[in-house]
Amino acid sequence: MRKLISLSPSVAESFSELTGKTGPEWFCTHDPVEQKLGSGGGTVHLLREAWRNDESAQLYTDWLESERGIIIHAGGQSRRLPSYAAEGKALLPVPVFRWSLGQRIDQTLLDLQTPFLERVMSAAGEASRWMIVSGDVMLECENLPGTLPEADVVCLGIWGEPEQASRHGVFFTPRNDPTELAFMLQKPDLDSIREHSHQHYFMLDVGVWLLSARAMRILVKRSQNTETEALNEFDLYGTFGPAMGLSPHQEDSEINALEVAVVPLENGEFYHFGSGNDLIESSLRLQNRIIDQRRMTSLNIKPHPSLFVQNSSVGKGVLEQGQSQVWIENSDVPEGWNLSNRHILTGIPENDWAITLREGFCVDFVPISDPASPAHAGFAGQGTGQVIRVYGIDDGFRGAVGDSGTVYCGKPFKDWMSERDLDLDELGLDPECDLQEAAIFPLIEGDVDPGLVQWLISGEDEHFKEVFLTAPKLSAEQISAQADLIQIRDRRQARLQEAVPFLFKHAERSVVYQIDLEDLARKCAQSDFEPGKERPDPSTDLFHHIRDAMFRGRLQELRGENGKAEEQRAFSALARAMIRMAEENPVKPVLHCLDDQIIWGRCPVRLDLAGGWADTPPFCFLKGGKVVNVAVELNGQPPIQVFARKRKNGGIRIRSIDLGDAEEIETFEQLRSYAQIGSGFAVPKAALALCGFLPEFRQGKCPGELKGVMEEFGSGIELSLLCAVPKGSGLGTSSILAATLLGVLNEFCGLGWDRYAIGQRVLILEQMLTSGGGWQDQYGGMCRGLKYLETKPGLEQFPRVQWIDDHLFTDPSVQPNILLYYTGITRVAKNVLGEIVRGMFLNDQNRLKVLEGINRNAEHIREVLQEGSYHGFARAVGRSWELNQALDDGTNPPEVQALLEPLQNWIGGCKLLGAGGGGYLLILAKDSSCAQKIKEQLKANPPNPRARFVSISVSTEGLQVTRS
Repeated sequence: MRKLISLSPSVAESFSELTGKTGPEWFCTHDPVEQKLGSGGGTVHLLREAWRNDESAQLYTDWLESERGIIIHAGGQSRRLPSYAAEGKALLPVPVFRWSLGQRIDQTLLDLQTPFLERVMSAAGEASRWMIVSGDVMLECENLPGTLPEADVVCLGIWGEPEQASRHGVFFTPRNDPTELAFMLQKPDLDSIREHSHQHYFMLDVGVWLLSARAMRILVKRSQNTETEALNEFDLYGTFGPAMGLSPHQEDSEINALEVAVVPLENGEFYHFGSGNDLIESSLRLQNRIIDQRRMTSLNIKPHPSLFVQNSSVGKGVLEQGQSQVWIENSDVPEGWNLSNRHILTGIPENDWAITLREGFCVDFVPISDPASPAHAGFAGQGTGQVIRVYGIDDGFRGAVGDSGTVYCGKPFKDWMSERDLDLDELGLDPECDLQEAAIFPLIEGDVDPGLVQWLISGEDEHFKEVFLTAPKLSAEQISAQADLIQIRDRRQARLQEAVPFLFKHAERSVVYQIDLEDLARKCAQSDFEPGKERPDPSTDLFHHIRDAMFRGRLQELRGENGKAEEQRAFSALARAMIRMAEENPVKPVLHCLDDQIIWGRCPVRLDLAGGWADTPPFCFLKGGKVVNVAVELNGQPPIQVFARKRKNGGIRIRSIDLGDAEEIETFEQLRSYAQIGSGFAVPKAALALCGFLPEFRQGKCPGELKGVMEEFGSGIELSLLCAVPKGSGLGTSSILAATLLGVLNEFCGLGWDRYAIGQRVLILEQMLTSGGGWQDQYGGMCRGLKYLETKPGLEQFPRVQWIDDHLFTDPSVQPNILLYYTGITRVAKNVLGEIVRGMFLNDQNRLKVLEGINRNAEHIREVLQEGSYHGFARAVGRSWELNQALDDGTNPPEVQALLEPLQNWIGGCKLLGAGGGGYLLILAKDSSCAQKIKEQLKANPPNPRARFVSISVSTEGLQVTRS
């Protein structure tokens, strides 16, 4: 998805180097210097520069309508947040949230904004081409609709109070339909809001608009001269917005005619980072956003205080005196500093100073990089200076310096000068000079005298007046233009490296095991950092122990060493914990079958429609899983069948009807061979073990050998298996076979298990086989029909099942459009599973983001199925496969893509089932005519001799276990 961002000129030049975000996904530029374009003109400029950068053969207007992406405006002066004016508010560092999983230790506001914006674009209709957003706002909404309306302009709104609305753009909607826009007003007064609210609802404009190609054409037309194509100043929110709606408050025939939709963000959250106060307040709200202790991974469950320290060294006692609203970042603040409240301290170099800050005072040190600047005149080492900036947290850096109403350091600028015996003439300032452009910040080469810093804060010791006057000085505007951004980044990264050992040392109360450990390993690979000998105890901190081992192994791997032993330690710890659950709940098999009886189990397979991988440990253990699948019979039969009967000869005989193979089991060693690579009949051996035929899972005293167990049981066992599905099918075959085996043995041995006990033991069985796996396969087969399954976090995964009307699979007008095609291409999921699970344990942000999207898509597909929308269902299935491919790029191999290419115009949605890479392909044709064309194409051009269509029917029974 394309992302275009505008930043200040200095940041735009270094954007890729600073952020690692590169083309073609990311493009960054800045507004023309010395020209104000507004949000509308700035949008058109950004798009035009991206088109030129692409060197596209298309005309600009054609490119504009064929591309699709997100436009982020983040190039403002940041007058109310000067500490991050040089870098831009979008790139300000935001601390890891204490309840989060997978956030990066050096994350920026831009990193946090992007996932929600991508979700919105994924939910947007095809008509929406470009999303326009503000770079100093972060949005959250767990209830974002799965599909947004189709309209020329789609705007996101949040419910708010009248006082809050008076400071924002406001959407007024008809009371009978809050998704339509009646009109929009910019910062209406309270009386106007109250008057209009008699007949309208109102919502705050959060600055997220999606525009169609038609709307973009009008925006381009309003923002540039049609003859010269020179850009004009045009405000999207203040001019375009009031002309929208059913009853617009501004006339513009073309904009008036646009169809506009408003999407209320139900329980949406709006976090603003526009000022110093906003920075601290929004960070505090985000830290305390989740209070559910089940979603926190550290023991620190107290509300987060309004004290934030990042990439910094803070002396003992500095923050232990009850302060509030303090932000310290990329700084050294030793014991000699005496802080109060409401401070922002950034960039402060290593020092041993004694500094006293009154409430509301902020200090910023900024390295300067432009050696050609007049401010460097007379410097022996040009480019080595740093600017000292003292300011007030409420300062707006606006107004003429000669105006008594212009505030600096929380008081009139004139008073600040008077306290230091300064005047405008001494500072060389014109009374009409705007405070933002006033050169009042000293540039110092070499060591900084702390007395100068204290004088800037309090005006004490008049000696430093002369030091101040003789020093070169820069304005806030010049600081932003000349800051050495690379040096700021390098200082921040160096401090981060110093902080990592501290995080591990205090892991029980830090966020270290919840951050993106894949990212941290990459950051630490080139350093001499080692995690230390202490490890979390697996008996008390299982997931911390596993993550610690995974991190160590990944760190070794990135350093060219062998990290397999650590990785194996992690997987073994998970397996051991799950197997222990079965050992702690042992069973004793008791023969429950007559001499002439056969216990017969048969089970359908499952088609996974959405949610696959979210049901897989450890993700489901940590977040819970959500899945939609359907149990189906193939060619009129349940394809998984198991038969159990008494055996007169004693011992255990396992026979596979489909493979034509058999094996005799006479010893514990033979039964325990289930975990050995290449072991035949591994699944039935593990199932028998869990049913109490091995001592470790058996209740009570166990006879010395398997022969004694069978004698006590009273009979031998003959198991016959029939699996009428090719290996690597993607239909959940091995898990469903395990569930069917356990269901049959449960009946044969009188164990009394319900389906939840069987499903949980399938999870354990797969850990015993070292293959891992999730829970949706066994429940998908055991539970009849079409259903939505959901689990809560925890080691015991007991899905709550909600059945869904399956008429789309049975309605004669729709059912023929649903095709199941065996590709004849197979892939074993174990290696893929191991790689993805490793990413889960490393809190790999990219993988976790996709998994959360998979969970949300399961909720969405449940909704469209309940609504009975076939086309919505087809689109959601297609989205499932897109997410699976994002998780594992091997999901769609070239052979399958080649098979699909000729079918694209006829397919409404499709996906390879299971882990993908081959096996069965579910195809949802657009209509019956398209279904027929797909059949004809694939029958005439099969990818291999094994490929074929298979008829499906919804299973109304699920797993059945009966007696002859």
